[in-house]
Amino acid sequence: MKWILALVISGATIFAQASLREGDLAPNWKLEGSDGNSYQLSDLRGTHVVLAFFPKAFTGGCTIECKSIRDSKRQVRRFEFQFFMASTDDVQTAAAFAEQNNANFPILSDDSQSVSDAYGVLGSTGMAKRWTFYIDAEGIVSKIDKNVNPRTAGRELLQNLIALDVPTN
Repeated sequence: MKWILALVISGATIFAQASLREGDLAPNWKLEGSDGNSYQLSDLRGTHVVLAFFPKAFTGGCTIECKSIRDSKRQVRRFEFQFFMASTDDVQTAAAFAEQNNANFPILSDDSQSVSDAYGVLGSTGMAKRWTFYIDAEGIVSKIDKNVNPRTAGRELLQNLIALDVPTN
């Protein structure tokens, strides 16, 4: 018999599920990007991947985070990795947000919320939490940053790439 833990708080039922942890195999995903391309994690095997979830395009903190990452390009370009930001916004919104902020990386649309749910970042409002996942070349989650500061996200990206010993070109 399987057991499901349910917690009722103020009339809302919350189901506990096993959360993704460092050392786990990253759930595969296929999402549409702001650049018109489709990306799938399994196709990126052999490459380090950074997937930075954010709550909502065109909001203050998310705009600051996008620009911080964009502005870190000069410092992080020596590392061999693929970077994505992702939200539950639709692909048209992601594309407009990327264009407005001159994003030099794809912003992925998880409008079905399935990837956000699989990664444990889906909030009760239907938006993703601001968490960043560092996935190694074998597809293993090597770091989960649950304390992303939008203003220093670019600097934190650089520090984490160094700490995780991501190869350089």
